[in-house]
Amino acid sequence: MENKKLKGGDWVTLKRVIRLAIPFRNLFILSLSFGIFAAIVTALRPYLIQITVDKNIIELNGKGLGTMGLILLGTLVLEFVIKYVFGLSSTKLGQNIMLNLRTELFNHVQTMRLKFFDTTPVGIITTRTINDIEAINNIFAEGLIAIVADVLTLIFVVVFMFFINWKLTLVCLTTFPIILAATYVFKEKVRVSFNEVRDKVAQLNAFVQEHISGMRMVQIFNAQEREFNKFEELNRKHYAANDKSVLYYSIFFPVVEIILALAISLMIWYGSLLIINRDATITSHYMISGFMKIIKVNDPNATGLGLFTAFILYLNLAFRPLRMLADKFNTLQMGIIASERVFRLLDTEEKIEDTGTYAPAKINGDIEFRNVWFAYSRDNYVLKDISFKVSAGETLAIVGATGSGKSSTINILNRFYDIQKGEILLDGVDAKEYKLNKFRSYIGTVLQDVFLFSGSVLDNITLKNPAITLEQAIEASKLVGAHDFIMALPNGYHHNVMERGSTLSVGQRQLISFIRALVYDPQILILDEATSSVDTESELLIQNAIQKLVKGRTSIVIAHRLSTIQNADKIMVLEKGEIKEIDTHEELLKKGEGYYKKLYEMQFQKTDVVASALIDSIASSD
Repeated sequence: MENKKLKGGDWVTLKRVIRLAIPFRNLFILSLSFGIFAAIVTALRPYLIQITVDKNIIELNGKGLGTMGLILLGTLVLEFVIKYVFGLSSTKLGQNIMLNLRTELFNHVQTMRLKFFDTTPVGIITTRTINDIEAINNIFAEGLIAIVADVLTLIFVVVFMFFINWKLTLVCLTTFPIILAATYVFKEKVRVSFNEVRDKVAQLNAFVQEHISGMRMVQIFNAQEREFNKFEELNRKHYAANDKSVLYYSIFFPVVEIILALAISLMIWYGSLLIINRDATITSHYMISGFMKIIKVNDPNATGLGLFTAFILYLNLAFRPLRMLADKFNTLQMGIIASERVFRLLDTEEKIEDTGTYAPAKINGDIEFRNVWFAYSRDNYVLKDISFKVSAGETLAIVGATGSGKSSTINILNRFYDIQKGEILLDGVDAKEYKLNKFRSYIGTVLQDVFLFSGSVLDNITLKNPAITLEQAIEASKLVGAHDFIMALPNGYHHNVMERGSTLSVGQRQLISFIRALVYDPQILILDEATSSVDTESELLIQNAIQKLVKGRTSIVIAHRLSTIQNADKIMVLEKGEIKEIDTHEELLKKGEGYYKKLYEMQFQKTDVVASALIDSIASSD
């Protein structure tokens, strides 16, 4: 992303970030108010020390020294309390904003259509949700309010310095253009470096996420060394970006110390001249009615020690915010860059339109596709003028070669994607007229690519839905025939399956996903290659369960194994996104040159060849 200065679009982004604090306006006002108080009290302390030196230490005034000691102690305690409240409130403000924004972003991501996830790496979304929102938190905890407090501290320090001795202050301020120039150069260099670091972090997150998820493929193809070299290159680029910022810091801070030493040297030189010439403006102070009254200017007996002490402290106080201002401004800048990325994701309108209001408690389950056209990318249609009906309680099987549009059909039926032309009707009502969440609740889907979350078997069956009990999960498991294998696991239904179900076999994961669909008791059941990854025994269990489950439910079954769909009420053959045939198994086989008959003969001929080869192999080994 192109890095810009804090102007134009950045100000718009900053205003939007500040609006995030509106729900926590009391915390915002509190932290800002205490930032102002902290600036005043911090600037007051050297002033009190000057009084102590000039009016008590030099004059050996023991009583006054004790009084000023108590005042200074009280000031330090007050400063501690103010800064504690300031730090606590600003950090809490940032944490609350981060909590709300991260929740909003995750909720937004959950509602986005699958097309967005098809084109966006998971690691990028992870970076937006975790790292970038953390940077927005830093805007409030370490950036914006801290900058305001530092600027106010600098202003109050300079005001107090002018009040004490304006001539000496002007001499000291001659070094400020140098420190401001150094701060600007440092800020610009670090800003570019930090932006590069953020880009590299996002790339690293995306790479690691993708390769950990696909580690099986990496190892199967023995690609560890190649992928390691890619990671090492990304990691070195990330290191180089960080190394630049470290270099800039290692130069900037010594430069600040040198300029501070120069300012102190100028102050001592010119202050000495003023004292020698008896031209020093030393202000006397007394305690009246519990506070100070300024009464005199030119004190001929003044030594200038209090003046020098106060100015050394003031210069340190002035240079400290200048030294940190560049760093905090970069924190602010990085927060704004991160905010732009987060807001861009929040503003992404990759959502399925959810304007429907129709939400009946139950449906019959009549499905109709009427002249449906669908494309994942513009005009590249994968489904072309598809029309068919499935009556309530019927089972439709969909077959076809890879890429024929089988999975696309169930994707649009679930409204994971919106169609470009035509209508999808449920009980005679356009799918878009239904409330989206309610519409999807009518449909239970078992996908070929099973995903299990880290957690227990029960959690993966119920998805932590409190409305589904253990008894219901057990009942569904018994119906599928999976209860025995689950009970054989350590801790049974409370066995931790780990991320992606890595502790279970492919067939076991498939069975759990099948149970997951059943416990929600859908009126429509979709099985997308649901038995493709299970062994023969598990497949027989599922087939027996399917025969019971499809009764009273509208079912759509996608299968490569034609032996599993022969009892379907209808079989639809797709080729290149078009319906070639639709009829019963027996009627389709009667067609001499039909597509289904060709698929059927090819599959069973292939099965016979494999079986013959296996028999020959066993015979030869004997």
